[in-house]
Amino acid sequence: MTTTRRAQRTPADPRVAAVARGAGALVSTALVSTALIAIALAACAPTSPASSSPAPLAPSPSAGSGSIVPGRASTVAAGLEAPWSIAFFGSTALISERDTARIVEVSGDGRLRELGMIDGVAPRGEGGLLGIALRDDWLYAYSTAVGENRVQRFALSGAPGSFELGESETILSGIPAAGNHNGGRIAFGPDDMLYVTVGDAGDREGAQDRDSLAGKILRITPDGDVPEDNPFPGSPIYSLGHRNPQGLAWDDEGTLYASEFGQDTWDELNVIEAGGNYGWPTVEGIADHEGFVDPVQQWSPDTASPSGITIASGSIFIANLRGERLREVPLSDVRTAGEYFVESLGRLRDVVVAPDGALWVLTNNTDGRGDPREGDDRVLRIPIE
Repeated sequence: MTTTRRAQRTPADPRVAAVARGAGALVSTALVSTALIAIALAACAPTSPASSSPAPLAPSPSAGSGSIVPGRASTVAAGLEAPWSIAFFGSTALISERDTARIVEVSGDGRLRELGMIDGVAPRGEGGLLGIALRDDWLYAYSTAVGENRVQRFALSGAPGSFELGESETILSGIPAAGNHNGGRIAFGPDDMLYVTVGDAGDREGAQDRDSLAGKILRITPDGDVPEDNPFPGSPIYSLGHRNPQGLAWDDEGTLYASEFGQDTWDELNVIEAGGNYGWPTVEGIADHEGFVDPVQQWSPDTASPSGITIASGSIFIANLRGERLREVPLSDVRTAGEYFVESLGRLRDVVVAPDGALWVLTNNTDGRGDPREGDDRVLRIPIE
């Protein structure tokens, strides 16, 4: 029987060097310091070494060296129900709600308007209406139906304040579903292909099975076809050996990063390679195991549970659920990290870059695992340098 190996080693230097070369053209971003405690909505936590990491993070340099601008965070909208994903259609933000299966439009003054509901969604546990993405005049949505997860698209028409969804078209079906480990993030890459994260849905061994979609990152065309240059001919599988990946983002060099929930030992930040095997369930975290790709950074689940990610200002920003913090990983040194809003805003599900360059962050305190505060759940706007 395959068992999970408790990883204890640091990544090999050549691996780190390769990642640094891929991000070399981006701006260097330093760590966050204790002087960032004056955030308007809540105090930021100082950057500190991750005691559970095999390679301690570097100490914070000087005050004010992080990318988050102190004292200027603000609430854009409130009153959301278990929101999961944000996507921008021009300057208008659309948000998915997991349990209501609603697509919600956020107006310029923060009002919420129901754009439509996704039919056939069967919310349960971590399943429901999950990731959304926009391309041209189409809204793409990943959701849990009875017996499966699926990706659908809908023609989007109208104007801000009056957008409408057309009829659904299923472009990918038969994705394994369960009460947890559903993956659910979808995003278009710089190659114009749609990438889809799929959890193992409780089928641990399926993550290593190329005949199963469980525990994979998939790559399909906007119409749902298999691209001819996928690593496994005729298959939508782009990478395998994942437990529950939930964040996707590309840097300016086209390097794909993904966040992933571990089990009991390590959550991960991975650089995704076409055809790469990321080890689950044989290994968890950095293992230096032949045939598997190690994460570039790992964290204890109680300080992480990384969900949505985005890249801005030379850094990867990661929304964390159980860890209740926004983490920043500079692309110039992906083995370091800074932390903001530690345990002050609750669970954070998604983070995206808005058209004006600020970060928009979704809280996720009404999903059944959080501690809702007045006004939750909300969208936060956070300026960055």
